[in-house]
Amino acid sequence: MLVADIGGTRARFALLDHQGSPHLIRIMAVADFAGPVEAIQAYLRELGCSALRAAAIALAAPVHDEVIRLTNGSWTFSREEMKSRLGLSRLLLLNDFTALALSLPRLNANDLRQVGGGTAVPLAAKAVLGPGTGLGVSGLLFNRGHWLALAGEGGHCTLAAADEREAAILALAWRELPHVSAERLLSGSGLPLLHRLVAEVDGRAAGEALTPAEIVSRALANGDVQCRAVLDTFCAMLGSMAGNLALTLGAQGGVYLGGGIIPRLGELFDRSHFRTRFEAKGRFAAYLATIPTYVMLSPTPALLGAAHALAESEDGP
Repeated sequence: MLVADIGGTRARFALLDHQGSPHLIRIMAVADFAGPVEAIQAYLRELGCSALRAAAIALAAPVHDEVIRLTNGSWTFSREEMKSRLGLSRLLLLNDFTALALSLPRLNANDLRQVGGGTAVPLAAKAVLGPGTGLGVSGLLFNRGHWLALAGEGGHCTLAAADEREAAILALAWRELPHVSAERLLSGSGLPLLHRLVAEVDGRAAGEALTPAEIVSRALANGDVQCRAVLDTFCAMLGSMAGNLALTLGAQGGVYLGGGIIPRLGELFDRSHFRTRFEAKGRFAAYLATIPTYVMLSPTPALLGAAHALAESEDGP
């Protein structure tokens, strides 16, 4: 049985061992393949595996339609075509952040780094969000002995400003986009736009166009004032959004930050205004101060969630 986590930039694959845990993990570039079937076939060839019985595939896209399109990638494919070409008797498709949410009860202390105060309430709702190529959002609720993950597209909610500077940034973004969602700025794909908007609002020249990786690297090296200002703004705005999500879900079990960007930031993130802005909700500041926030350090947590979803679907009716 195979599990996969396919984002806009990278695809992660694993087979399940006899205990149902992912192993033989490989990470591949989405751009190197025409579609998911080709990537899976290449992975299986590398391992010398000729046949599959079942697969659970987490995707950075809505998965309720027959035809699936990656939100921030070029892959488009048919559910039935994938099942047929891979010779599967069972295929489970789920949103990547649904899978990430399902991984939360299976992570250990070494997989998490707490930022700020608060203590998680056992079996209380948990929230998860994370900027990678896009911005994923989900939640986890405990009901009748089972953890249930929410499948949504919260990264596309309207982004709000928390002060005059952010209002000026959004005003510039509105000139270019009919709808400024959180993902438009708080994601890898949004970092170049945020870089340009922050430069204009702060009265600096934007300079050369930089890739998301270059913006992050320059900010971490402390040699680029503009890139550091972009990451400071990014973390603060993400804190406001995380606080909104915690209030919406009543996430007293904690808020968990995944995706490819935040774990890279290390101490820069810990020292940022993320946690201050997370708690900055007026009359509910004290409520949010009790909710812990964690950075997810495991490189492939969604594979754990996909494995759990596959096992649950096998045991279900």
